[in-house]
Amino acid sequence: MLELNKWFFVLALNFFILLFILNIILFKPLLKLFKEREDTVKGSLDAAKDMSNRREEGIAQLNRELADARNRSKEMFEALKAEGLQKQKEVLSKAEAEASGILEKAKAELKAEAERARKALRADIDKFSDEIVRKLIKV
Repeated sequence: MLELNKWFFVLALNFFILLFILNIILFKPLLKLFKEREDTVKGSLDAAKDMSNRREEGIAQLNRELADARNRSKEMFEALKAEGLQKQKEVLSKAEAEASGILEKAKAELKAEAERARKALRADIDKFSDEIVRKLIKV
């Protein structure tokens, strides 16, 4: 069987003293180093997640601003289009009125010219009829 003598207790005491010394000199600094490394990695991961969240928020904000700008430009385009159509209608109606005025003036001038021609022809008709009557009478 196992014999428990004084050397067993000396070796056990030596083991525990060595374990205590190694704990102070080696294990605690290593555990502290591992803990700092874990905290640094965790902090870096948290910072990366935070940056990713801010990036996503920035992209969402940019998309909202872009959609808003598109809507404003579409509204401006529609307003300018309506204004252009209104001006086009005004110009067309003005041109139509001007053309109508010119046409009426031309018709009035043509009518006056036709009346002058009729008067001139009536005067000539009287002259020609007198001349025809004279020639017929001479015959």
